[in-house]
Amino acid sequence: MKIFILYAEENWIVDQLANEWILHNKENYTKDFRKADLIWILSSYICDSIPINIYKNKKVITTIHHIVPEKTDKNKIKHFKYLDTFTDLFLTFTNECKETLSNYVSNEIIIKKQWVNQNLYFNIPEKNALRDRFNIDTNTFLVGSFQRDTEGNSLKSKRFKPKLEKGPDIFIEVIKKLKIKKPNVRVLLTGYRRQYIMRELNKINVPFYYFEMAPFSKLNELYNCLDLYIVSSRVEGGPRAILECSIAKIPIISTDVGIAKNILSEKSIFNYNKIEEIEVCEPDLEYAYQNAKSLTIPKHFIDFNEIFNI
Repeated sequence: MKIFILYAEENWIVDQLANEWILHNKENYTKDFRKADLIWILSSYICDSIPINIYKNKKVITTIHHIVPEKTDKNKIKHFKYLDTFTDLFLTFTNECKETLSNYVSNEIIIKKQWVNQNLYFNIPEKNALRDRFNIDTNTFLVGSFQRDTEGNSLKSKRFKPKLEKGPDIFIEVIKKLKIKKPNVRVLLTGYRRQYIMRELNKINVPFYYFEMAPFSKLNELYNCLDLYIVSSRVEGGPRAILECSIAKIPIISTDVGIAKNILSEKSIFNYNKIEEIEVCEPDLEYAYQNAKSLTIPKHFIDFNEIFNI
């Protein structure tokens, strides 16, 4: 069985997933989609880069990472229906995504757990030494947020609209509450499009550190600088941060979103409609670590690769 992976090179999550799978499954991978027995579409929005007649002569698995109901317009639905004409099996990572997708496609949808790369993300005990390296004050309570929070179409106008599915407005409300108990709170940001949160942090006088696009090796070091990571999303296909923090034993709390309940303890999950719940919400490092440990590579590929019959 030879598999070709179609993915957009964005120097971010999808690239990481594709490259990790390829590294550990070289015997089943081909760079030539014409020679593939199966095409795995990991970035569905570039599906037209392969002629449709190629798809119709091969088995096709299409990954849908997440669906934002408020952004599912006629064009998005049309895209799902188009994918359905040549996709044999849809792959998602959460029940919520599967249920929503089932409204638009007729072919089978399967849920699989993502893996986590324990060689990239791991615990580094020398927190203060790491903070010194990045010029981060060691006497602060450092909270992390490493995902996009600003709508791309608002950048040029500098209106910086929040990417609401990622919950940056919720994140700010949580920081406001934390600031009452921890006046020394600071925020550590990475990734593209962080303008909304930076603007809002300035409004409430909470200093922040920003490393725009840290490579994966530095990303792990930044995780290990943290006292707490907060997932404040309303909709997620993961997020990857839950797995990455968990395997690295970084304290993390999250909204009830994506894979949170699969990895985190109930006491580490809060309702984003009840921000006050964070006052009793607390990380459980060992619980999260043990769940993430079962999804490490290459072991987890034994289960994941069942979708390919290899």
